[in-house]
Amino acid sequence: MAAMVLEAATKKTVVNALPARKPPRDSLVRSLSPEDQVLLTRLLTEPAFFVDHPDFKKAKTEKGLFGDPAELIHRYATRFAEEPDEISDAVSAGERLPALTHEKEKHLFMRFNFVRREVSKILEGCTNKPLSAATSRRLLAWGYRVLATRGIIVRVTLPLVLAMAKRTRLTHIDFNEMISEGNMALLRSVEKFDCGRGFKFSTYSCRAILKSFSRVAMRASRYRGRFPTEFDPTMERSDYAETKRAGVKADCVDELKDILVANVAELSTVERTVINERFAIGKPDFGDDTSPKTLEQVGHLIGVTKERVRQIQNKALKKIRLALEEQYLAA
Repeated sequence: MAAMVLEAATKKTVVNALPARKPPRDSLVRSLSPEDQVLLTRLLTEPAFFVDHPDFKKAKTEKGLFGDPAELIHRYATRFAEEPDEISDAVSAGERLPALTHEKEKHLFMRFNFVRREVSKILEGCTNKPLSAATSRRLLAWGYRVLATRGIIVRVTLPLVLAMAKRTRLTHIDFNEMISEGNMALLRSVEKFDCGRGFKFSTYSCRAILKSFSRVAMRASRYRGRFPTEFDPTMERSDYAETKRAGVKADCVDELKDILVANVAELSTVERTVINERFAIGKPDFGDDTSPKTLEQVGHLIGVTKERVRQIQNKALKKIRLALEEQYLAA
């Protein structure tokens, strides 16, 4: 236990345990939007975590990071009024961002840990008592700032994962799985990075990303040891739908044959001949003449043009469809 405390103090990381946090009144919760309710539940149940910095104790730190003091848009709002920001606007517009300078990167991580620190302070102040309406809205506003700042950092630093994956020569590992593990390592690095030590984020995160690739390689190696054959996703997919569809198709074919044999659709002799020859119905499965005939071949057989055969075929199919709907599908 002492070793864990020493390690946390060395990294200047603060993790608040889960004290008895009472949720606000039900009437207040119902007045919030579903998005606000989900975020409030997360803030009240998850540990408060941030990386401390000496500048956070200075009075002008918030103004230097955010400009104006944090004020809600209006009395009942759950978000702060945000000033226009070049990086935030570019991320929201989906534009491609250049690599951050060391100062801009430090500024982003200072903002990220400052807002998490504010969330932690609010939660510490409401221990063993229910949240008031004003405190709940302010907590949500800082929580949304946490999400927004984290999203900007992840969006800006995400190309690191792709760059490291392309440099890694692990041809026997699925590339998508590498990217997935690398993204998770990047998210963990964002949570734990201490910008106060003077290093760039890429120096810290690239090692974590490479270690995640190593874990993927070890997992793939163990899998190949147990299952030497290649993974086939189709083997894990249920064929229930295909089997049911094939059964319905077979039933319809049998019903269609019954209609033709009993002439339920009241087809004329010419129409029955056209249908039987065009679709090879009633012929044995062996012999030379088992394949369906073309319109021209059927026309030569009954002495009309292929266009006339097409007209007769369409008229007969319409009769068969009506008979099938009335006597079988309707039942």
